[in-house]
Amino acid sequence: MENNYDEKINVYKIGYYSSIFLTIITIITFGLAMTAIPNSGAFCPGDCLEYPYLDTLTEFPQDYLWMFPAIILMITFIIFVISVHSFASEKNKLFSRISLTFAIISTTVLLVCYFIQFSVIPTSLLNGETEGIALLTQYNPHGIFVALEELGYIMMSFAFLFLAPVFANKNRIETVIRWIFIIAFILTIISFVLISIKYGIVRQDRFEVIVISIDWFVLIINGILTSIVFKKALKNMSKKY
Repeated sequence: MENNYDEKINVYKIGYYSSIFLTIITIITFGLAMTAIPNSGAFCPGDCLEYPYLDTLTEFPQDYLWMFPAIILMITFIIFVISVHSFASEKNKLFSRISLTFAIISTTVLLVCYFIQFSVIPTSLLNGETEGIALLTQYNPHGIFVALEELGYIMMSFAFLFLAPVFANKNRIETVIRWIFIIAFILTIISFVLISIKYGIVRQDRFEVIVISIDWFVLIINGILTSIVFKKALKNMSKKY
């Protein structure tokens, strides 16, 4: 009985703190990203950087700062999903396990994407090693960086979808959490379909910006709401014992 109590307390505590920190780190990442929108791609207002993007060293480090908290965000996201998986009832653990799998894929893709970007691109430009830079740099709206971000955040949306059934209680907070996760996934798919229909394979970074915005808003809002759920679970556990 005591071991079961300690285990649940640990789950609720880690769930609570990871939820809070996920909200905070996402807000920080979002804020830094808004100040570092690359001067290229579909949303460039003018005086845009052009292929082969070799004159971007002047944008360092400002355009790369947001990637550091983004890495912490992804690590926190994994801890958060593991906490939700441990919190899930036995009948819903299949869904949370699937969600965790998508979360691991998302985190792996995005960690590689961000770490390579700030570790490779500026140093290569500084040393005049420019071969292949155009394909890798974040300033290329149809390059590898944008494609990996799209893939990573699509996988995160799938993780959201399978997290939704975990919050199966009929109280208002869990209902809101559940529908936010579901709606986020639906918006992601609709956005991808509509942009693909309109622009074909030349969608540039339009979908990337949309899916990142959707996922980050979900992490902020549901981070707050799930912290309330875990906090209540902690209080209820304390009352029982």
